[in-house]
Amino acid sequence: MNKNSTNIMALAPKSSNKRDTVCIFGTGDFGRALGHKLIQSGYPVVFGSRSTQTSSLIPKGAEVMSHAEAAQKAAIIFIAIQRQHYNFLTSLAEILHGKVLVDISNNSKINEYPESNAEYLAQLVPGAKVVKAFNTVSAWALQSGTLDASRQVFVCGDDMAAKQLVMDIVRILGLTPLDQGSLLAAREIENYPLQLFPMWKFPILLSLGLTTFFFFYCLALDVIYPYVYQKKDFSFFIAITIPNKICPILALILLGLVYLPGVLAAIIQLYRGTKYRRFPDWLDKWMLCRKQLGLVALAFASVHVLYTLVIPIRSYVRWRTSDRIISQIQNNRTEPLNTTNAWLSDSYLALGILGFFLFVLLGITSLPSVSNNVNWREFRFVQSKLGYLTLILCTAHTLVYGGKWFLVPSSYKWYLPPVYMFSLIIPCSVLVVKFVLIFPCLDKPLTRIRQGWERNPQYSEQSNYIINKSAV
Repeated sequence: MNKNSTNIMALAPKSSNKRDTVCIFGTGDFGRALGHKLIQSGYPVVFGSRSTQTSSLIPKGAEVMSHAEAAQKAAIIFIAIQRQHYNFLTSLAEILHGKVLVDISNNSKINEYPESNAEYLAQLVPGAKVVKAFNTVSAWALQSGTLDASRQVFVCGDDMAAKQLVMDIVRILGLTPLDQGSLLAAREIENYPLQLFPMWKFPILLSLGLTTFFFFYCLALDVIYPYVYQKKDFSFFIAITIPNKICPILALILLGLVYLPGVLAAIIQLYRGTKYRRFPDWLDKWMLCRKQLGLVALAFASVHVLYTLVIPIRSYVRWRTSDRIISQIQNNRTEPLNTTNAWLSDSYLALGILGFFLFVLLGITSLPSVSNNVNWREFRFVQSKLGYLTLILCTAHTLVYGGKWFLVPSSYKWYLPPVYMFSLIIPCSVLVVKFVLIFPCLDKPLTRIRQGWERNPQYSEQSNYIINKSAV
């Protein structure tokens, strides 16, 4: 065992509280926060800096030295500086030989350089053992004790002993290390903090596009049309009436889009006769963002519920109700209770309440803190069986409410169909196809395919060979 290996082993967690010195290159926000956290965990910390003057910002108990002096005092060095300042490390190559360099840097944009910062560091100091870690943790998270932030620390490196050492330090700091493999994974780890809700991009853009379309559609039928032909000003509908139409429509469409890719995947598997061929890329991406689509749909449904609750206190509704009552008094006329309408109204409300309750249940079970506490079968039951029941109830809720308008000619303003018809296209299509797929003549072969049976094994093996060869 050489001297450097001995230094690395010496830094492993010990039974006593005494720990070996850790060096940090850089006295910026993250370097100071990391130093403070290390000191709290019992590590002596020395900072390597261009200026050796001690600042009031430096954690109490830490020393500040030149880079060369600080590097000689520790076997592990955290590189808390930007990539563009790495060049000075080449002059320290002899001192850094055999030491563990933990690269914690990030870039300003995804794939900013041809290679990752950690790989670039390994090229500059080939004798060092480079490990990528801590770049997904913020200085604020370290300063706040990670109570309100993610505890996950992605770690990768080519030297197993060096990587294990860093992971042990991560655990001692109260964080959770995730081994991502060799240093080749550093590029992906460095891109991770730069991603802005990658799985939310499609659901949000789709929701914005559909919201814009339905807003102008409702604006034309509910505001512009009455003004043109009846000279009535219903512009105030923009505040509540139109949003209260758009929200349930988008909630139902997005909920249908959550289950549509599963139906399409089943059709593709039946057609191919195997599950061992990849789905098209667009379907893969669609299936990966189903959770986000469902949560956006739940948000629209929740807003719809709030809008519905305030309807009785609206000035327009109170005026219309009082005007109707006064009209009945003046004409000395009362309207008897229409039990059919009463049934439709109660059914519409009951379906909406039950549908929204199950919708909320789906959203709750999709949260990591909840989904981690249920097994796979329970999670699948809630998300699949209860999910389709939710889709049925919400579709029925819309049909009972707007079904009576579909056959009324006056509801087709400018020959355009009522807006509720658009919300039923995708959900009804999904439910019809799903109903067909549960027939035994289709369900049994689909179940066998998903259990590994293949209609044409030779063709499937050839496809797998082609896929595997292209991935090499």
